[in-house]
Amino acid sequence: MTLGPTPSSAAGTDWWTPSARPSPDSQINVTGEPFKGTNSAGEVRGFVDAHNHIMANEAFGGRLICGKPFSEAGVADALKDCPEHYPDGSLAIFDYITNGGDGKHDPVGWPTFKDWPAYDSMTHQQNYYAWIERAWRGGQRVLVNDLVTNGVICSVYPFKDRSCDEMTSIRLQAELTYDMQDYIDKMYGGTGKGWFRIVTDSAQAREVIKQGKLAVILGVETSEPFGCKQVLDIAQCDKEDIDKGLDELYDLGVRSMFLCHKFDNALCGVRFDEGGLGTAINVGQFLSTGTFWKTEKCTGPQHDNPIGGAASEAEEDLPAGTEVPEYDEDAQCNVRGLTDLGEYAVRGMMKRNMMLEIDHMSVKATGRVLDIFEAEQYPGVLSSHSWMDLNWTERVYSLGGFVAQYMHGSEEFSTEAKRTNALRDKYNVGYGYGTDMNGVGGWPAPRGADTSNPVKYPFTSVDGGSVIDKQTTGQRTWNLNTDGAAHYGLVPDWIEDIRLVGGQDVVNDLFRGAESYLDTWGASESHKAGVNLAKGASATASSSESNPFTSYAPGRAVDGDTGTRWASDWSDDQWLRIDLGSTQTVRRVTLDWERAYGKAYRVELSTDGSTWKTAWSTTSGDGGLDTAKFSGTPARYVRVHGLDRGTDWGYSLGEVGVYSG
Repeated sequence: MTLGPTPSSAAGTDWWTPSARPSPDSQINVTGEPFKGTNSAGEVRGFVDAHNHIMANEAFGGRLICGKPFSEAGVADALKDCPEHYPDGSLAIFDYITNGGDGKHDPVGWPTFKDWPAYDSMTHQQNYYAWIERAWRGGQRVLVNDLVTNGVICSVYPFKDRSCDEMTSIRLQAELTYDMQDYIDKMYGGTGKGWFRIVTDSAQAREVIKQGKLAVILGVETSEPFGCKQVLDIAQCDKEDIDKGLDELYDLGVRSMFLCHKFDNALCGVRFDEGGLGTAINVGQFLSTGTFWKTEKCTGPQHDNPIGGAASEAEEDLPAGTEVPEYDEDAQCNVRGLTDLGEYAVRGMMKRNMMLEIDHMSVKATGRVLDIFEAEQYPGVLSSHSWMDLNWTERVYSLGGFVAQYMHGSEEFSTEAKRTNALRDKYNVGYGYGTDMNGVGGWPAPRGADTSNPVKYPFTSVDGGSVIDKQTTGQRTWNLNTDGAAHYGLVPDWIEDIRLVGGQDVVNDLFRGAESYLDTWGASESHKAGVNLAKGASATASSSESNPFTSYAPGRAVDGDTGTRWASDWSDDQWLRIDLGSTQTVRRVTLDWERAYGKAYRVELSTDGSTWKTAWSTTSGDGGLDTAKFSGTPARYVRVHGLDRGTDWGYSLGEVGVYSG
């Protein structure tokens, strides 16, 4: 009974206060009613955390992140350290790998919390449910809970109490997120009554936010989804595994996911990590795949992170005689892009109206994904925690996607937010943050009590309806000025710090984040594949490459099979003409080039096949998947007219699409 729910003094009067809360428990330290409803334009309001890991304590073998976000046995059971950390943290191996020093710390959590949670401790629970409750009370209305794990980290970490299979961990974390919803519901009197609401579509999310509650969305961030690892560049999964895996995740309620994370897999290459951590992860890459990362010179302004050259203790895990390779400074792009299986997975997510996270994807993989989405006009692209090359930002916005920045310190966060402010104004979108709590990333350090503009407690929430004081759990009270962002309950304090450092405009953009995230989600749900007017149409060409074994006839570019292609003779002035059969309004043409691409070419339209009008042209084609968009134009015939080849070969198109919409 001591740990069971106890009546609240506010029961029956304040809908946001539970009628029965466990005792003892953490304080919330927020007064005032959470805002409900929509603004005058009918938009939801509130902050969005687009990247968090509530259940990461169940990942990596179950002993890397110590403590739980909730426990039926109460706060003392939830907020306790891993057993091997007692008595002084000497065996907190991951703690000193990630934080330096010897890892020693006071392992006691509740009620003293002498040394954890802390902004620089990456091995202790930061997502206790009451701390999330405080963030909700402070104005957050969307939280993406990314189910996360890594089989290699699990296998090399000496302490574990369960299997290292990634999908087994993902299933457990999803189940426990629903259990946490039930746990909170019980405090409020039954199913559906709590503030923590898992949602599976954007309309549901909007209704939850209108009620003043927190919409929780399930995502996945793991290195080998559906078992899709690669060993010595050989895929360990197939299309059937991908379809089965996507269906299972969708049934679990997952609506967004990463296709690769930290290690190259059978779907895509990754964006590298830097410094000693990058070296350690490259070691993990070798242990997982049998190959180290491979780099090449980048072909555009985007680049992957430079691979860390610093030494790492992880190198001791390599077989004798094996060393991490050195890399050229001017070759910062991963040679591995989006594989054929990866493209199949991307299109599978589109069919299921899921949103794709491009953070952690290599530049080559990200470019192909954006090409595919532009060709299909699919908006479901997310960058949730500053892990894409920021030169992609406008392409993401132009698709209708959503961007959030990592939870950096207020100065760095505000500077980056202001840098992209003009783009948000151009596309009329809000902004998000990705706390990555429990994600082993590090969080804002304290700016110090003696700074000229510290957070002054208590302060008023952004909407003006609540008063927020210093947060207390057990015998410990946290102050953002001196403790930094130690746990999730300090998110409102961090936003106040951003207001003081970056100004109200930055916070206003963040307060529009929930609406913009749901706009992206809703547009993804309502997306329908366009009708390809060119599929199966009659096609002719200026020439076709002769080959006794394979046909490169014009019709190969409109047969709906990406495994076939049209190829021209090896000269500059060549064309492919498609007869749509009748006059149609044409607005978009997609061209999927083989390695032999057009550097300069025109998309020409005609109603009679003799008089041509240029609808779109380029002199800087770089191959891949191009999308030509223009004003709706009546045409029966569409001609791709090559003027200058990008290679010594001719022109070669795997598939051409023509669309009215």
